[in-house]
Amino acid sequence: MHRFLLTAAAAVVLGSSLSACVPLVIGGAAMGGAFVATDRRTSGAQLEDEGIELRANNRIGQSLSENAHVNVTSYNRQVLLTGEVPTAADQQKLQELVLKVENVRSVVNEVGVLGASSLTQRSSDTLITGKVKATLVDAKDVQSNTFKVITERGVVYLMGRVSLREANRATDLARSISGVQKVVRVFDILTEEELQGLSPKAAPVSTAAPVN
Repeated sequence: MHRFLLTAAAAVVLGSSLSACVPLVIGGAAMGGAFVATDRRTSGAQLEDEGIELRANNRIGQSLSENAHVNVTSYNRQVLLTGEVPTAADQQKLQELVLKVENVRSVVNEVGVLGASSLTQRSSDTLITGKVKATLVDAKDVQSNTFKVITERGVVYLMGRVSLREANRATDLARSISGVQKVVRVFDILTEEELQGLSPKAAPVSTAAPVN
């Protein structure tokens, strides 16, 4: 693996000296004209999601007090907001701020109106996220890298472009982890036919539903 990464890095450096149109390499997978192999979004969609997160975080930082603790996660231009804010007015303002960010398709606002979570709670959430990801990797019947996993106050949020079969399987796996209070699914649901073809013209149905 070390040799592979060195080889990939060398290829990028060499290529950049020959052409201004070299694809970006992330984790050994070329971005540019090609898809990242382990992600069902196009490379353009992935870059757009990163841009949405950056723009949203900038707006939040400029508009809300330092007492707000907000995490922004964008997947296929659907934004998940988690964390805590001091007032209901802040919660509503947060929703409005992010909806105005360029190219945002929809917002799932899961931010609680309460005091910011403690360092202990955040450490526990990080541990749960790691366990869920590891469980998805160990499972042989789901493609683990198609899921984004976020944990806030013991609630696990799952994002991705997946079939209903994959969504249900990932939910069951996440629920099996100790410390998980509930699972909230924020998926673009694909039919099995769409999953096979991964057609860029498919219009997935967005869902955000808690599973106790």
